[in-house]
Amino acid sequence: MFNTQIAYGLLIPFLGTMLGSSCVFVMKKQMSLMLERILEAFAAGVMVAASVWSLLIPALEHAEGMGKLSFIPAAVGFWAGILLLLLLDEVIPHLHPDLADPEHMQHGVERGGLSKTFMLVLAVTLHNFPEGMAVGVVLAGWAGGDMGITLSAALALSIGIAIQNFPEGAIISMPLRAAGGSKGKAFLYGTLSGAVEPLAGILTILFAAQATAILPYFLSFAAGAMIYVVIEDLIPGMAEGEHSNWPTVFFAVGFSLMMILDVALG
Repeated sequence: MFNTQIAYGLLIPFLGTMLGSSCVFVMKKQMSLMLERILEAFAAGVMVAASVWSLLIPALEHAEGMGKLSFIPAAVGFWAGILLLLLLDEVIPHLHPDLADPEHMQHGVERGGLSKTFMLVLAVTLHNFPEGMAVGVVLAGWAGGDMGITLSAALALSIGIAIQNFPEGAIISMPLRAAGGSKGKAFLYGTLSGAVEPLAGILTILFAAQATAILPYFLSFAAGAMIYVVIEDLIPGMAEGEHSNWPTVFFAVGFSLMMILDVALG
Protein backbone atom coordinates (compact mmCIF):
# COMPACT_ATOMS: atom_id res chain seq x y z
CA MET A 1 0.00 0.00 0.00
CA PHE A 2 2.73 2.47 0.96
CA ASN A 3 5.31 3.51 -1.64
CA THR A 4 7.47 6.49 -2.58
CA GLN A 5 4.65 8.39 -4.27
CA ILE A 6 2.42 8.07 -1.21
CA ALA A 7 5.27 9.18 1.05
CA TYR A 8 5.76 12.29 -1.10
CA GLY A 9 2.03 12.97 -1.07
CA LEU A 10 1.90 12.79 2.72
CA LEU A 11 5.04 14.84 3.38
CA ILE A 12 4.50 17.70 0.91
CA PRO A 13 1.78 19.40 3.04
CA PHE A 14 3.92 19.06 6.16
CA LEU A 15 6.79 20.73 4.32
CA GLY A 16 4.49 23.67 3.59
CA THR A 17 3.80 24.12 7.32
CA MET A 18 7.50 23.86 8.15
CA LEU A 19 8.46 26.49 5.58
CA GLY A 20 5.72 28.82 6.82
CA SER A 21 6.87 28.41 10.41
CA SER A 22 10.42 29.30 9.36
CA CYS A 23 9.24 32.86 8.69
CA VAL A 24 10.22 33.62 12.30
CA PHE A 25 13.85 33.47 11.19
CA VAL A 26 13.49 35.99 8.36
CA MET A 27 10.69 38.35 9.43
CA LYS A 28 11.79 40.87 12.04
CA LYS A 29 8.44 42.42 12.83
CA GLN A 30 5.11 41.04 13.96
CA MET A 31 2.82 40.12 11.09
CA SER A 32 0.35 42.90 10.32
CA LEU A 33 -3.36 42.28 10.73
CA MET A 34 -3.99 42.94 7.04
CA LEU A 35 -1.32 40.44 5.95
CA GLU A 36 -2.76 37.86 8.32
CA ARG A 37 -6.26 38.44 6.92
CA ILE A 38 -4.97 38.07 3.37
CA LEU A 39 -3.14 34.82 4.20
CA GLU A 40 -6.20 33.40 5.95
CA ALA A 41 -8.37 34.34 2.98
CA PHE A 42 -5.95 32.66 0.57
CA ALA A 43 -5.91 29.50 2.69
CA ALA A 44 -9.71 29.51 2.86
CA GLY A 45 -9.96 29.75 -0.92
CA VAL A 46 -7.61 26.80 -1.39
CA MET A 47 -9.51 24.67 1.12
CA VAL A 48 -12.94 25.41 -0.36
CA ALA A 49 -11.74 24.58 -3.88
CA ALA A 50 -10.02 21.41 -2.66
CA SER A 51 -13.21 20.37 -0.89
CA VAL A 52 -15.21 20.73 -4.10
CA TRP A 53 -12.88 19.57 -6.89
CA SER A 54 -10.67 17.07 -5.04
CA LEU A 55 -13.22 15.56 -2.65
CA LEU A 56 -16.93 16.17 -3.27
CA ILE A 57 -16.91 15.80 -7.06
CA PRO A 58 -14.89 12.53 -6.90
CA ALA A 59 -17.27 11.30 -4.20
CA LEU A 60 -20.26 11.94 -6.46
CA GLU A 61 -18.52 10.34 -9.44
CA HIS A 62 -17.55 7.28 -7.40
CA ALA A 63 -21.20 6.75 -6.43
CA GLU A 64 -22.62 7.16 -9.94
CA GLY A 65 -23.79 3.56 -9.86
CA MET A 66 -26.46 4.55 -7.34
CA GLY A 67 -28.23 6.61 -10.00
CA LYS A 68 -30.36 9.43 -8.66
CA LEU A 69 -29.32 8.46 -5.13
CA SER A 70 -25.62 9.06 -5.84
CA PHE A 71 -25.79 12.19 -3.69
CA ILE A 72 -26.30 10.13 -0.52
CA PRO A 73 -22.62 9.24 0.22
CA ALA A 74 -21.52 12.82 -0.46
CA ALA A 75 -24.27 14.34 1.71
CA VAL A 76 -23.91 11.85 4.57
CA GLY A 77 -20.12 12.03 4.64
CA PHE A 78 -20.14 15.83 4.37
CA TRP A 79 -22.45 16.22 7.35
CA ALA A 80 -20.52 13.63 9.35
CA GLY A 81 -17.39 15.73 8.89
CA ILE A 82 -19.15 18.92 9.91
CA LEU A 83 -20.72 17.38 13.01
CA LEU A 84 -17.54 15.66 14.20
CA LEU A 85 -15.51 18.88 14.01
CA LEU A 86 -18.34 20.71 15.76
CA LEU A 87 -18.24 18.13 18.57
CA LEU A 88 -14.45 18.29 18.88
CA ASP A 89 -14.58 22.08 18.95
CA GLU A 90 -16.96 21.87 21.91
CA VAL A 91 -15.18 19.24 24.00
CA ILE A 92 -11.49 20.03 23.41
CA PRO A 93 -10.20 23.25 25.03
CA HIS A 94 -8.34 25.37 22.50
CA LEU A 95 -7.64 28.93 21.40
CA HIS A 96 -8.78 30.05 17.99
CA PRO A 97 -5.99 31.33 15.74
CA ASP A 98 -7.73 34.70 15.29
CA LEU A 99 -7.05 35.34 18.99
CA ALA A 100 -3.35 34.58 18.63
CA ASP A 101 -1.98 38.09 18.92
CA PRO A 102 0.75 38.88 21.45
CA GLU A 103 -1.63 40.54 23.92
CA HIS A 104 -3.67 37.34 24.10
CA MET A 105 -0.62 35.08 24.12
CA GLN A 106 1.37 36.68 26.92
CA HIS A 107 0.95 35.66 30.56
CA GLY A 108 -2.27 33.76 30.07
CA VAL A 109 -3.83 30.46 30.91
CA GLU A 110 -7.24 29.20 29.94
CA ARG A 111 -9.47 26.27 30.89
CA GLY A 112 -7.82 23.57 32.95
CA GLY A 113 -4.67 25.63 33.44
CA LEU A 114 -3.52 25.01 29.88
CA SER A 115 -1.22 27.69 28.51
CA LYS A 116 -2.54 29.77 25.64
CA THR A 117 0.44 28.71 23.55
CA PHE A 118 -0.47 25.06 24.00
CA MET A 119 -4.14 25.74 23.33
CA LEU A 120 -3.33 27.59 20.12
CA VAL A 121 -1.14 24.75 18.86
CA LEU A 122 -3.84 22.28 19.90
CA ALA A 123 -6.44 24.19 17.88
CA VAL A 124 -4.33 24.22 14.74
CA THR A 125 -3.40 20.57 15.23
CA LEU A 126 -7.08 19.69 15.58
CA HIS A 127 -8.01 21.61 12.46
CA ASN A 128 -5.08 20.22 10.45
CA PHE A 129 -6.40 16.69 10.92
CA PRO A 130 -9.06 17.02 8.17
CA GLU A 131 -6.42 18.23 5.72
CA GLY A 132 -4.33 15.15 6.43
CA MET A 133 -7.41 13.00 6.01
CA ALA A 134 -8.20 14.65 2.69
CA VAL A 135 -4.74 13.89 1.31
CA GLY A 136 -4.81 10.38 2.74
CA VAL A 137 -8.19 9.41 1.32
CA VAL A 138 -7.32 10.67 -2.16
CA LEU A 139 -4.01 8.78 -2.07
CA ALA A 140 -5.89 5.70 -0.86
CA GLY A 141 -8.30 6.01 -3.77
CA TRP A 142 -5.41 6.18 -6.22
CA ALA A 143 -3.49 3.32 -4.60
CA GLY A 144 -6.64 1.19 -4.57
CA GLY A 145 -6.96 1.48 -8.34
CA ASP A 146 -9.92 3.86 -8.33
CA MET A 147 -10.17 4.97 -11.98
CA GLY A 148 -11.60 8.34 -10.99
CA ILE A 149 -8.52 9.35 -8.99
CA THR A 150 -5.11 9.74 -10.65
CA LEU A 151 -1.72 10.15 -9.00
CA SER A 152 -1.51 13.63 -10.52
CA ALA A 153 -4.81 14.58 -8.89
CA ALA A 154 -3.64 13.25 -5.53
CA LEU A 155 -0.36 15.18 -5.77
CA ALA A 156 -2.25 18.30 -6.89
CA LEU A 157 -4.23 18.15 -3.65
CA SER A 158 -1.02 17.66 -1.64
CA ILE A 159 0.57 20.68 -3.31
CA GLY A 160 -2.55 22.77 -2.79
CA ILE A 161 -2.69 21.90 0.91
CA ALA A 162 1.03 22.65 1.21
CA ILE A 163 0.51 26.09 -0.36
CA GLN A 164 -2.22 26.95 2.13
CA ASN A 165 -0.16 25.45 4.99
CA PHE A 166 2.63 27.97 4.34
CA PRO A 167 0.65 31.00 5.58
CA GLU A 168 -0.91 28.85 8.30
CA GLY A 169 2.54 27.99 9.67
CA ALA A 170 3.47 31.68 9.66
CA ILE A 171 0.20 32.68 11.34
CA ILE A 172 1.01 30.30 14.20
CA SER A 173 4.74 30.88 14.66
CA MET A 174 4.85 34.69 14.27
CA PRO A 175 2.49 35.52 17.18
CA LEU A 176 4.39 33.05 19.40
CA ARG A 177 7.62 34.87 18.59
CA ALA A 178 6.04 38.32 19.04
CA ALA A 179 4.72 37.23 22.46
CA GLY A 180 8.28 36.74 23.66
CA GLY A 181 9.05 33.16 22.73
CA SER A 182 12.37 32.24 21.17
CA LYS A 183 12.62 31.84 17.41
CA GLY A 184 13.45 28.17 17.84
CA LYS A 185 10.45 27.48 20.05
CA ALA A 186 8.08 29.42 17.79
CA PHE A 187 9.37 27.46 14.77
CA LEU A 188 9.06 24.17 16.64
CA TYR A 189 5.48 24.78 17.76
CA GLY A 190 4.46 25.97 14.31
CA THR A 191 6.02 22.90 12.71
CA LEU A 192 4.55 20.48 15.23
CA SER A 193 1.07 21.83 14.53
CA GLY A 194 1.40 20.38 11.02
CA ALA A 195 2.86 17.03 12.09
CA VAL A 196 -0.65 15.66 12.55
CA GLU A 197 -1.31 15.84 8.80
CA PRO A 198 0.95 12.96 7.67
CA LEU A 199 -0.23 10.96 10.70
CA ALA A 200 -3.88 11.56 9.77
CA GLY A 201 -3.07 10.65 6.19
CA ILE A 202 -1.45 7.36 7.18
CA LEU A 203 -4.35 6.39 9.44
CA THR A 204 -6.86 7.25 6.72
CA ILE A 205 -4.97 5.21 4.11
CA LEU A 206 -4.80 2.19 6.41
CA PHE A 207 -8.51 2.36 7.21
CA ALA A 208 -9.68 3.17 3.70
CA ALA A 209 -7.67 0.25 2.31
CA GLN A 210 -9.90 -2.06 4.31
CA ALA A 211 -13.13 -0.32 3.29
CA THR A 212 -12.81 0.83 -0.32
CA ALA A 213 -16.57 0.45 -0.82
CA ILE A 214 -17.17 3.47 1.40
CA LEU A 215 -14.50 5.65 -0.23
CA PRO A 216 -17.12 8.27 -1.26
CA TYR A 217 -18.06 8.69 2.41
CA PHE A 218 -14.39 9.22 3.32
CA LEU A 219 -13.93 11.79 0.55
CA SER A 220 -16.98 13.82 1.51
CA PHE A 221 -16.24 13.47 5.23
CA ALA A 222 -12.88 15.17 4.70
CA ALA A 223 -14.62 17.87 2.64
CA GLY A 224 -17.14 18.58 5.39
CA ALA A 225 -14.42 18.77 8.04
CA MET A 226 -12.38 21.21 5.95
CA ILE A 227 -15.38 23.41 5.21
CA TYR A 228 -16.09 23.54 8.94
CA VAL A 229 -12.55 24.80 9.57
CA VAL A 230 -12.95 27.47 6.88
CA ILE A 231 -16.23 28.75 8.33
CA GLU A 232 -15.22 28.47 11.98
CA ASP A 233 -11.69 29.86 11.89
CA LEU A 234 -10.63 31.37 8.58
CA ILE A 235 -13.64 33.42 7.49
CA PRO A 236 -13.96 35.23 10.87
CA GLY A 237 -10.26 36.14 10.64
CA MET A 238 -10.78 37.50 7.13
CA ALA A 239 -13.40 39.93 8.42
CA GLU A 240 -11.35 41.38 11.31
CA GLY A 241 -10.28 45.01 11.36
CA GLU A 242 -11.37 47.75 9.00
CA HIS A 243 -13.04 46.86 5.72
CA SER A 244 -10.84 45.88 2.81
CA ASN A 245 -11.43 44.05 -0.45
CA TRP A 246 -8.01 42.41 -0.41
CA PRO A 247 -9.04 39.33 1.64
CA THR A 248 -11.87 38.70 -0.83
CA VAL A 249 -9.46 39.00 -3.75
CA PHE A 250 -7.01 36.57 -2.18
CA PHE A 251 -9.80 34.12 -1.34
CA ALA A 252 -10.54 34.10 -5.06
CA VAL A 253 -6.82 33.70 -5.85
CA GLY A 254 -6.55 30.68 -3.55
CA PHE A 255 -9.75 29.15 -4.90
CA SER A 256 -8.76 29.56 -8.53
CA LEU A 257 -5.21 28.31 -7.92
CA MET A 258 -6.44 25.10 -6.30
CA MET A 259 -9.05 24.64 -9.04
CA ILE A 260 -6.38 25.06 -11.72
CA LEU A 261 -4.04 22.62 -9.98
CA ASP A 262 -6.73 19.98 -9.67
CA VAL A 263 -8.05 20.29 -13.22
CA ALA A 264 -4.68 20.74 -14.93
CA LEU A 265 -2.89 17.96 -13.03
CA GLY A 266 -5.91 15.70 -12.52
